[in-house]
Parts: sequence; C-alpha cells; structure tokens
Amino acid sequence: MGKLQSLRTNDFDYQLPPKFIAQSPVEPRDYARMMVLHRGAMDVVHRRFHDIKSYLNPGDALVLNDTRVLPARLRGKRESGGKVEILLLRRMAQRTWMVMVGGTGVVVGARLEMSDGKVSVMVLEDLGGPRRVVRFSRAITPMLDEIGEVPLPPYIATELKDAERYQTIYSTHGGSAAAPTAGLHFTADLLADIAAKGVRIVKVTLHVGMDTFASVKAEMVSDHRMHKEWFCVDEIAAETINLVRGGGGRVVAVGTTTVRVLETAVRGGAGGEIMAMSGETGVFITPGYTFRGVDALVTNFHLPRSTLLMMVAAFLGTDGRMEILQAYQIAMRARYRFYSFGDAMLIL
Repeated sequence: MGKLQSLRTNDFDYQLPPKFIAQSPVEPRDYARMMVLHRGAMDVVHRRFHDIKSYLNPGDALVLNDTRVLPARLRGKRESGGKVEILLLRRMAQRTWMVMVGGTGVVVGARLEMSDGKVSVMVLEDLGGPRRVVRFSRAITPMLDEIGEVPLPPYIATELKDAERYQTIYSTHGGSAAAPTAGLHFTADLLADIAAKGVRIVKVTLHVGMDTFASVKAEMVSDHRMHKEWFCVDEIAAETINLVRGGGGRVVAVGTTTVRVLETAVRGGAGGEIMAMSGETGVFITPGYTFRGVDALVTNFHLPRSTLLMMVAAFLGTDGRMEILQAYQIAMRARYRFYSFGDAMLIL
C-alpha cells in the first residue's frame, strides 16, 4: 500500500470522450498500438504491439495470467414473473455463489428459474447493492458452457461475434468474471518469437473479479475497501522467476492482475524472492508503494478513479499521478483506443 493518507480519488480522475472507448478488438491481436514509456524520463514512443519483442531481452521473464473467463452471465426470470440476470462472481461453497443480479424483486427468499428452467436459484443473502448470495439447485459450473454467456464490461455496447476474442490465447484455468485484458494482444506466433529470443514465458493465475474495473467511490483513497481475488503461483513459476532475477534478468508483468500476484507472493519471500503460494490477495497498490516483484509492466488504458489506474501511477514513481494523466492526454491526442479492447502501454 502506498501513502494513502493524502491521496484523493479525484487525483486519479480524467475525462474520456466516448469515441475513445474501443467497442471491438483489433485484428490481428498484436496489431494494436502500444505506447512505450520509460520511467523517469517520460520518454514516449508509439509502436505496434508486436514490436514488444524488441524491448525484451534474453534472460528476462514475461509473466502471464492464464485465467479464463467463465461464461458467467445467466438469464432467467423470477418464479413470480419478471426477467432477471445473474453474473457469477465467486463460488463460496458447493452450489453456493456470490453473484451480481440485474432486475427487480431479487430479495432474500426469492426463487429464480434460469435458462428456461434448466436450473433454479434460491436467494440466501443480500450483500447490499446488486450483490447477493445464492444457492443453485445443482452444480452450475459443468452447465456454464451450455447455458452461460461470456460477460462483457458495461461500456462495450457492440455484440462480440467470437467469444474467444475476450479470452487470452493462453487462458487455461476457468474462474474469472472479466478478462486480464493486457494479455489479449498476444498471438501464438508472437509468444513463440519471444521465447525463441531467450525470454522465459511464465504463467501464474489470478481469477479476475468485476470489482477490478469499478471506480473508487470514496473521497479519500484510504477509505476504499479493496476487493480480494484468488491467485496461485506454483513451484515452477516461482523457481523460474527467481532464477531470472538471480541472473540479472527483468520480470515483465503482463497486466495489473499479474502485478497483484507477484507483489503478493514476494511479500512473504526473503530477499525479494517469489514464493510458491495460493490464496486470496487484497493488495492495494497506490503511489508511494515500493515494487519488489516487478521490473516492467504491460498494461491497457484504464478507467478513471480505478484501482488499476492507481497501480499504474504507482509504477511510474513518486509523481506517478501527474505522469499517468499526462500520458493519457498524449494517448488521446494520438487517438489511442481505451479500455478492455483498446491499445496497450509498455512501461519500462
């Protein structure tokens, strides 16, 4: 955590005209634009994403989040009538999930029929706002490919023809409500070229929750309650990263979710080493934070007032708030595309 006491949420606000919000992904994936920033000098270079391989050195580690987005949006109706939607957020126990609901009358005790009656749902607890705890009549995970839809962020109004375009090509472990979007730019050929250069490709897992993209509502950053997300760093990943670090290579994190994993795993390690571990992380990274597990960052352009923007500002240094907003203004003047399907940044 950074020096929260003096940080105001408004310090991370900016105005983005809707025309800059990408409604569909670039084809091919690695043809997205990439703004390259060198910390300290604020030296800005405009490239294409496939040029990232020229910024990676033999002996570096490129760390990816291999989570996969669940088809977690379910449509149905209340037993008494009226359409409802459910977005699965996190499994809490067998057949019991924390969810986000859309529709009226979804109160404790209500019974819902989802996907034309293929499964029923009982509302157990109201967590405030649209969040509920519900219990399904049967195990829901095996049914999701049949009855679920991949959820897209609310700022994307265009229908996605191919749901795989909201998955990274290396997505493996299902569990996310949203994609780790910095990784959407990689292709198999690009990763093969990077590996052939002598860069170690490392995979960790963090299941992304919808809170990742939410704006901070509190006036003071210190009053924000950070959400938790499940992560895993296995023995192979930890050993590889530590070997890279020991050999003088850089750890290049792909996405803020990967940063959360690495900065959580390094906190318990002696001498800045990454530990093999799993569990929930609620790490909240803001300006003033000292990074110990990450040397360079690949990321997208984030929503105003979000914890993701705060993290990127922290990575830019002590004056990161000013520098990230300055970079975003440059991006708008250069007509970059923002948010999930938008363009990328490489911060060195």
